[in-house]
Amino acid sequence: MCPHRPLEAEPPITPELLLHAYRMGIFPMSESREDMEIFWVDPQRRGVLPLDGFHISRSLRKRILSQRFTVSVDQAFGAVLDGCADRDETWINPAISALYIALHTQGHAHSLEVWDGEELAGGVYGVTIGGAFFGESMFSRRTDASKVALAYLVQHLCRSGFQLFDTQFLTSHLKSLGAEEISRHAYHKKLHEAVAIKAEFLKTGALPSAQEVVMQRKSQTS
Repeated sequence: MCPHRPLEAEPPITPELLLHAYRMGIFPMSESREDMEIFWVDPQRRGVLPLDGFHISRSLRKRILSQRFTVSVDQAFGAVLDGCADRDETWINPAISALYIALHTQGHAHSLEVWDGEELAGGVYGVTIGGAFFGESMFSRRTDASKVALAYLVQHLCRSGFQLFDTQFLTSHLKSLGAEEISRHAYHKKLHEAVAIKAEFLKTGALPSAQEVVMQRKSQTS
């Protein structure tokens, strides 16, 4: 639940309005799955994950190199969205789900899936504008599956020319992976620069290999 609930958004919210909101630095939320109202959020402190600062622990490195999981992009967007909403408390209501499905259909929202055999073990989804990736949510049904998803996603974004990975808020989980919190002013400066450049989420073809992922700049040894 968002700790500071702003004024409720005036309906209807369209995919086009949603993209405009991201360019302004705001994003939508709802109080719960059952609450049909949507409101806009513009945090005073913003979570970002520096693309050159992802932390890979020894255990995560081992997990990635074991190749127990396979990774794909945009193969199961709806299932990833459902996985992110499948928890006791969620801000993803049916109206928000429909908006992101529409953005995905238009090519503005993407998912990265982590598979354990034929079962979806975890994933992450978000919105892209220019060189900015706006991370919306992630989930995990296996140990480290969401961490694996983020590790591959960060490397994929780097290869694709992205400059900003917006995580919205800073959680202890994200902080352990290298995310940090910056001021609203600093975020808007990064946002303005990122959306002005060209980056294509699906242009690079094959995803990075496990070896490429674990060689990210700030790999840790503990």
